Amino acid sequence: MTGISISVVGAGASAVSFLAALDKRDDLDPGELFIYDPSRYLWRGRAYQPDDDCVRVNSVPTDMSVVADDPHHLMNWLQAREIMLEKSVLTDELSGSVFIPRAVYGDYLEQSARQALMSLGRRGWRVTFVRELVSEIRQLPDGRLAVQSADQTQVVDYAILATGAGTPTDVYGLAGAENFIADPYPVAHKLFELDDDSSVAVIGTGLTAVDVALGLRAKGHRGPIRLLSRSGSLPGVRQRAVTLEMRHFTTEALTELRQSSMGQLHIADVIDLMSKELAHWGEDPTELLKEITGVRDESGISRLRRHLSLVDDTSVALRLIQQAVPEVGPDIWPYLSSDEQELMLSSHYRIIMSLCCPMPPTSASLLLELADNGQLSVEPGLQDIRPGAGGSHFDVTVDGRVESTDVVVSAVNARVRGYSLGAADLTDSLVQHGLALRHRHGGLVTDRADSRARRPDGSPSRLYTLGDPASGSLFFTFGVQSLVDRAVDIARDLAIRSRTAPPERLGPQASAATIQGAPA
Repeated sequence: MTGISISVVGAGASAVSFLAALDKRDDLDPGELFIYDPSRYLWRGRAYQPDDDCVRVNSVPTDMSVVADDPHHLMNWLQAREIMLEKSVLTDELSGSVFIPRAVYGDYLEQSARQALMSLGRRGWRVTFVRELVSEIRQLPDGRLAVQSADQTQVVDYAILATGAGTPTDVYGLAGAENFIADPYPVAHKLFELDDDSSVAVIGTGLTAVDVALGLRAKGHRGPIRLLSRSGSLPGVRQRAVTLEMRHFTTEALTELRQSSMGQLHIADVIDLMSKELAHWGEDPTELLKEITGVRDESGISRLRRHLSLVDDTSVALRLIQQAVPEVGPDIWPYLSSDEQELMLSSHYRIIMSLCCPMPPTSASLLLELADNGQLSVEPGLQDIRPGAGGSHFDVTVDGRVESTDVVVSAVNARVRGYSLGAADLTDSLVQHGLALRHRHGGLVTDRADSRARRPDGSPSRLYTLGDPASGSLFFTFGVQSLVDRAVDIARDLAIRSRTAPPERLGPQASAATIQGAPA
């Protein structure tokens, strides 16, 4: 075998995106792939496991394809599935768009991974599954990487860290407390045994919290449900799809602006460019600014109700920001100063994410139904949660008020931490061995152009980060479109390096591998 050897650490949506990108590289000689993941369900990650159909993805199929040059790949798969299984594609009645159950998207990821692996195998790639956690990666004197799992050490030319963000952050140290649910997925399993009359407090008001509320509704829960966070802001509501082509807020315009500003961008420049884009479409930039800055002046439920009323609105302002952040945001973030990055994260990140990652209209409608019935509340000002006396309940502090609740569910954004707890030892080893450097905002310092992790001295290592391990260096790490774009960059870079600097071939001992397990 003459090609390079690659270890992929993690087998979720990021890994599927890489396999699809690798399969497209006809200029890369067949080599060896080692895929590490101990999870029960390969390729699905934590969010796309078998679950209740009420838990939906929040993007339309053309934004969820894992094949870079085929935006209709998922929709074609869904239509074939509908014919074979006689199951509906599930169109949202309020917007006319398709929002499929997370579990169905997990099916798509599984089949897309298998399809890519079969194609790679036919071309001569050798694939080994190792159903273990990777605890350490270190560099050998010849430059290659030694990847250590429980039962073996595998020597490879390159490694891709695709471990995801993992489970929600335990902000209040509640791990081990009775009736504390640290990770709500899959909701059909995690929420099943709850007393239907129990009071439930959900930490967080993002998309995961929405899934928890809808999961409780689906199981017939009767007790009060409180969605709690510091801001109390829910995700926006996705509007009816409209095709838009950016005229001013483009990668090319940002590159030109950066080159004229000695390689740096400023928030004021970005706002000015977006204002020009909005003006081109006949929109008032001040209205969008009010949407961003006025979130604390409007209750979560009132904002949800207003956004649901805008599903068919002719204004394209919100649609523009939903398109701009994942498309162009990655080209802005690395060139902002440290101070402006801090400002974005501390003051605007949550609201921008709520606008660019909105929930399906039907989900919003069901939440409002729960709120109007008096069962659901969305509350800002969360300060503390701790087990109550005797451990039979929890004391929740909101705006100085202490109230008790029976159950607490964590729906905190795992990206607050910047890495998966399951990869904590591995992340430590990468830093200790000088293969990577922690980013001050979480994740590892990563180059935007090729997704290679940077060493403490700034030089690139043979480690690539894909998805959440690059958080901090990249603004948008978790959307499927972002994963696919970064996967294409990595596959392209590997192809270039295999041609310009062929790695030393592995010896018999290093290339011998034991297949520890394969997907069912």
